[in-house]
Amino acid sequence: MKRREFVGGLAVAAGLTACGGDPGADHGNAAGSADASRQERHRWNMVTSWPPGLPGLGTGAEKFAADVERASAGRLTIKVFAGGELVPALEVFDAVSRGAAHIGHDPAYYHRGKVPAAQYFTCIPFGQNANEINAWVYYGGGLALWQELYADFNLLPFPIGQTGVQMAGWFNKEIRSVADLVGLKMRIPGLGGEVMQRAGVTQVTVPASEIFTSLQSGAIDAAEWVGPYNDVSLGLHRVARYYYYPGWHEPGPMIECIINKDAWNALPEDLQEIVKVCCRAANLDTQAEYTYGNAMALEQLSRDPNVEIRPLPDDVLALLKRISREVIEELSARDPWSARVQKSFDEFQARSIANQLISEQAFLNARSDRPRI
Repeated sequence: MKRREFVGGLAVAAGLTACGGDPGADHGNAAGSADASRQERHRWNMVTSWPPGLPGLGTGAEKFAADVERASAGRLTIKVFAGGELVPALEVFDAVSRGAAHIGHDPAYYHRGKVPAAQYFTCIPFGQNANEINAWVYYGGGLALWQELYADFNLLPFPIGQTGVQMAGWFNKEIRSVADLVGLKMRIPGLGGEVMQRAGVTQVTVPASEIFTSLQSGAIDAAEWVGPYNDVSLGLHRVARYYYYPGWHEPGPMIECIINKDAWNALPEDLQEIVKVCCRAANLDTQAEYTYGNAMALEQLSRDPNVEIRPLPDDVLALLKRISREVIEELSARDPWSARVQKSFDEFQARSIANQLISEQAFLNARSDRPRI
């Protein structure tokens, strides 16, 4: 049934594009053409990487679709499909690129095999936090680079969500030194996964829907997902005891909205603007939801006698930071696009650090009245 709706949606979109509007409109008249475009109805399908109903990410895609429909007075409707319902959870990029779906919702670093530089538009280990990456993307030239990078794939990207600093992950054994990393099987994607692999960890990639069973069965020894808000919703606290922080590998991960360019070009300008504004609104709303949700879920976890919330040892963080810089420099050396994006990314981060030290960091240090958890 879902596949019939999906194919039907594409057929409707194709028909609207071919017809070019109301056949009764005066196409020689600009006003008539504008009026005709405002009568068209566009139906899109959105594919995502998220389990059904996942708080924040999955529900954020649903909220975005509802906002677009409401703002457009029903002229653009978007049907959202969870990971695996139409395409596998890790194949959103390909589906939207080839036109099998109109729009996608997932993190850019899932596509590192095809577009190595895409990882910068999710997060970089020990890189920018949520406020910094938003500043770089919207005002520091990041979005222009991102859209140029994706142009050859027939895609137009926009930021659509932000989770803030994540957790280092759930572990079934204590991490007391760098020696305890060796031999671990861990679910961790992106550059963070490559860093952990060089530290002696076996990197495993599984979608969110399989993390719980993989930890439970012993197929993996550790996993990072997002943070307390989503980790509790997946029940990870029931299958692992040690919860480590900080999320050195994902300091400000951004979620992307990717739109098939043919579908985008079929929209009139006012609907394009509605999609852009709704993406911005979703980016802000998601960050606010995670700030609230993580605080509530962490409080719950801190009262759970079966969970131990711990900081990563200093020597572990020092090792991971050194390896991260090596991995990033090697990526830049072998991929010209990564070198170009990294230059822009690093230039802004270098300027931002000085400001963060005397603003956010200084304030948080002054406000803190208790030691680490």
